[in-house]
Amino acid sequence: MITVQQNPVKVYVSVVNQQVMTDKHSSPWEYELTITKEYIPIFEHLFDQMNQLEFRNFLRSHLPYVPYHFDSDNHEIDIRTMKLYALIHEFTDTETRKFIEKLPYFRSVPAQQ
Repeated sequence: MITVQQNPVKVYVSVVNQQVMTDKHSSPWEYELTITKEYIPIFEHLFDQMNQLEFRNFLRSHLPYVPYHFDSDNHEIDIRTMKLYALIHEFTDTETRKFIEKLPYFRSVPAQQ
């Protein structure tokens, strides 16, 4: 079996805008990564999942009998956020790694229900 090694490319990730871009000037970004293109869909998939969960949270917010901290969608968003920062941590520079290691999402593991 022959495996194809792709050359790494620079991508720019905006967690705030939930975007991954190959052009650094196309939109504001927070993190610069060096990854192979096969990882780009992983970021896009995580962002899509977070968008869907946040929309469900929006709908749930109109039901006052479900407390925010008991809403399982919030925990799912936290899990996706941790995965996102773990990926960024894996493919970024040393300075950004040190910053991410200080984030609460990077250190904590959510309680399972």
